[in-house]
Amino acid sequence: MSTTPSKDARQYWLMKSEPDEASIDHLQAAGELPWTGVRNYQARNFMRDAMRVGDGVLFYHSSCPEPGIAGLAEVSSTAYPDETQFDPKSPYFDPKSKREEPRWLHVDVRFVRKTPLLSLAAMKRDPVLAHMRTLQPGNRLSITPVTPEEWAHLHALLT
Repeated sequence: MSTTPSKDARQYWLMKSEPDEASIDHLQAAGELPWTGVRNYQARNFMRDAMRVGDGVLFYHSSCPEPGIAGLAEVSSTAYPDETQFDPKSPYFDPKSKREEPRWLHVDVRFVRKTPLLSLAAMKRDPVLAHMRTLQPGNRLSITPVTPEEWAHLHALLT
């Protein structure tokens, strides 16, 4: 029996955003947002190779006074080229990226609901989350996979 999830199985992700750039409130107001500006190859590869429409997202506020999970969302598109890489006025401009061979991709994310903030400090104190990838020392990825067990536990905490 295989332990690898099928391509059709729902997966779960923690996606970090700075709230002054794109907060859960921005997502709620828009309904759906492109997850632009990712400039890490591993995070890009998660979007390109692993994310599927309908995957669950823990919307995490980072680089703010109280970082933590602020809401739930879902992946609403497959990966496609991030236009900010081609815009010289964008902070995410990449002069080495070409339209015919874009380096950077993104997915769209759809709002599900806001939650009470679950702080990073509270997550670190929770023994069930001790092995959660985003909580491991040195992890700075803006997108990390979440196990079904972690998702279920966090989902229960957030409701």
